[in-house]
Amino acid sequence: WRARGPSFKMPPPESLLFLNFNQDQGCFACGTDNGFRIYNVEPFKETFRRRFDLDEANRDEGAANSENTVVQGTGIGIVEMLFRCNILALVGGGHTPRFSPNKVMLWDDHQSRPIGELSFRVEVRAVKLRRDKIVVVLEHKIYVYNFSDLKILRQLDTCANPAGLCALSPTQGSTVMACPGLNKGQVRVELFDLGSTKFVAAHDGELAHLALSLDGTRLATASDKGTLIRVFDPSTATLLHEFRRGADRATIYSIAFSPTLQYIACSSDKGTVHVWVMPEPCGGEDGETSRHGEIASEAASSARARERESSEFTSGRAPVRSGSSERVGEDTTDTNGAGPLLATAHGAFSFAKGFLPTYFSGERSLTQFRLPDFTKSCVAFGPSPETLIVVTAEGTYYKVSFDKNGGGCEQREFNRFMKSELEEEEGGWGAAAGGDRM
Repeated sequence: WRARGPSFKMPPPESLLFLNFNQDQGCFACGTDNGFRIYNVEPFKETFRRRFDLDEANRDEGAANSENTVVQGTGIGIVEMLFRCNILALVGGGHTPRFSPNKVMLWDDHQSRPIGELSFRVEVRAVKLRRDKIVVVLEHKIYVYNFSDLKILRQLDTCANPAGLCALSPTQGSTVMACPGLNKGQVRVELFDLGSTKFVAAHDGELAHLALSLDGTRLATASDKGTLIRVFDPSTATLLHEFRRGADRATIYSIAFSPTLQYIACSSDKGTVHVWVMPEPCGGEDGETSRHGEIASEAASSARARERESSEFTSGRAPVRSGSSERVGEDTTDTNGAGPLLATAHGAFSFAKGFLPTYFSGERSLTQFRLPDFTKSCVAFGPSPETLIVVTAEGTYYKVSFDKNGGGCEQREFNRFMKSELEEEEGGWGAAAGGDRM
């Protein structure tokens, strides 16, 4: 249908350009084509908003100091928080970027201006912060800077990394960084406190996502197949757990560890959020070895091979992939003296495993939460026990509780944080207007 009579044009809604949680998963930041916003996850509330005005942006000092005047816009493509403090790392984005996409601006929101700047020849893909370091990710390089004086500490080469994959542990006393290596499916782990480097042959395919636990003791990886989530000990480059997301290919959008390392969760383009239990890699009651114990045992037995591989990467020689990583989760039960029937059955099972995809060996998820659409999403664990926080590129927020015994998920709260100007005028931008409690 077509409206008749007098009409007026509503201003277009803000477009969401960036979405991510802060280091302790207590807040999330949004970059939009008009600025940036900060939200608290529980209780849900918009705590801060910076809206850049186009005319004001071009009146800023330095906007027209050169012969080739560059018109500044308002879009923010990356917003990296430093826990909850007033210092943020901003990178311009969108059709009219506020800053150059080749620059990282350290923004002090108490002063409402940049206090530092890092410039590059190519587009910045990601930024990671901790209280003593700044990590800037480019497509083929990663730079590590000292936070206090912006002096460069390290410069690393990576394989093509257009998604800006990188993870940095935020807690004091444990400085660990994980990023793609030079080979497909390889993760490079920098243990800054120990002054050492490890290489993890995580997947056969391209890496799709990396995540570190808060204390840097666990590394989670996913490949472009998206069927498995693998968890490693970054200090030894050994495999601890393997979790099966599903049999169909999927794009993994995010991976999160719970603060206590009791759970791990991921979101994907299948519209589902999976949650797994993270058991200790040791034997169960009565000496029975759990499935993860078997995986950890096999991973430990191949640690020497991985160490040889790491030294080959360090020395510049081409690595030789260990075949053990392709048999993760294989049954290693000794059949000697167990009888011919059991030995035959075990042999047939081992033979069949040689033809089955590796995702059949992973642990199934404890529970799943299905989103109403297939949009991009980020998952985190809420401050309440057994609680998930899911935010999406559609501007929606979900608070979800799950049963630790596998009884399923229940949506507890829903909000929309990307609303039209009319909706915000009616409800107020700082309130959780439009929210529903279930």
